[in-house]
Amino acid sequence: MFSDMVMSRRVDTEAIALQRQGELGLWPSMLGQEAAQVGAGRALNPRDVAFPTYREHGVAWCRGVDPVSLLGLFRGTTLGGWDPTANNFNLYTLVIGAQTLHAVGYAMGIVRDGDVGTGDPERDRAVLVFLGDGALSEGETNEAFVWAAAQNLPIVFFCQNNQWAISAPYSVQSRVPVAQRAQGFGFRGVRVDGNDVVASHAVTVEALEQARAGNGPTLIEAFTYRRNPHTTSDDDGRYREGAMTDDWTTLDPIERLRTYLTTIGTDEDFFAEVASQETELSERLRAGCRALPDPEPASSFLHTYAEMPADLERQMNDHLEYVAAGEADPA
Repeated sequence: MFSDMVMSRRVDTEAIALQRQGELGLWPSMLGQEAAQVGAGRALNPRDVAFPTYREHGVAWCRGVDPVSLLGLFRGTTLGGWDPTANNFNLYTLVIGAQTLHAVGYAMGIVRDGDVGTGDPERDRAVLVFLGDGALSEGETNEAFVWAAAQNLPIVFFCQNNQWAISAPYSVQSRVPVAQRAQGFGFRGVRVDGNDVVASHAVTVEALEQARAGNGPTLIEAFTYRRNPHTTSDDDGRYREGAMTDDWTTLDPIERLRTYLTTIGTDEDFFAEVASQETELSERLRAGCRALPDPEPASSFLHTYAEMPADLERQMNDHLEYVAAGEADPA
């Protein structure tokens, strides 16, 4: 998991640099949240299904999603960038909290398929849905909690409480800790140190095991801190003190695990190999981003319906004529 965290951070760092160079329109950083994401991501079984927000770059890495494909959404070349069924990792969700209802619906399907509580590890599966503390103020999230509890669904809500919903601190959203809110809906909530990858992994493993066994939902609060601005278009200096970020930098999850591994005698060759892989990844990300193909003009119209309606087909043809006219007369 050390390597996973290092690689995830490199994806994040390179994406920020690419955005600053004009190669991406936007990027939501995960700096400081690597332990929570990697710990949770590595707790998933192959048949489990993950529903991310737009910041789960570390979970995407753990699920085997090509990090170059993550960049397409923020470059504007795709509406997603990967096949959700290939790795059981769904597309990024930009609408705050919407993914919780998507995940609950999928968990209902798992129940109807009979893939929960059978005792067969090759059959039983669960859903892991990610959300931030800001999503707890959305109606969709609370509706998802109601449905998950009422139907005892095989789902784990993994809330990365990074303490800031853009510029709003958690203190103005709720008077109780995140994990405690689960009690009001009738299911279990647990808080974990989100900067401890081992603890995050252990808690998520246990919650997913409970879900697969038919013992219902769990809300995990991974208490952590978003050290970068909300996105590359945000100025976090307008709403929080730099001293707080400095304090959390001393709790860096990667350095924390590195210290532990060094203490138990991990060979320096291991760290050197990870650093070498990190360099290779950096080069691949930069080249891969710039090589992402522009979408075809008709692509936004295709695959919306099994059979394209006549009205939509007319709109597509009008659009294609407009694009062709512009290409013929660029002036």
